[in-house]
Amino acid sequence: MDILHLIDQLEELFNESKSFWLTSEVMIKEDRLIDLIDQMRLAVPDEIKQSQQIINQKDRILAQAQEEATRTINLAREKSVEMVERDGIVEAARVKADQLIKRADEQSNMMKRDADEYAIETLKELRNELSKILNQVTNGINALESESIPSDEKARSQLVEGYKDISNTSSK
Repeated sequence: MDILHLIDQLEELFNESKSFWLTSEVMIKEDRLIDLIDQMRLAVPDEIKQSQQIINQKDRILAQAQEEATRTINLAREKSVEMVERDGIVEAARVKADQLIKRADEQSNMMKRDADEYAIETLKELRNELSKILNQVTNGINALESESIPSDEKARSQLVEGYKDISNTSSK
């Protein structure tokens, strides 16, 4: 379930709540509140699981790149030994082996860069989404708190008015 939808439901629950007379306290249905909190807990870890999957995917790509580089280097060594034994041209074999090793290193580095860029970009997108969600949650909390907590002046004036009413009633 979408976390924003759950926040809307939480706000709706608060708005439906009854307030206690002369206080900033409200009575909220406990079972609905606990249910919403449980649903929110289940909704948030999906984003966290996605980030872990991205990190695992990056690690797997890097391991594959390293394995491919090792395989290419071993192949280059085998080829160079084979060339020396077969043709007797040591210098040509060294040049070819160096080229293969260099190409393998370049491919490995390129694959690592690509994997890092992909992981960084995906994590940045996830961070932005999580920031948006956090801002929305913070704004929702702030809105709920500002609506539910009367200012000190307002509370004092309500208490004074209540006291006056009681005094006037007892004087008569």
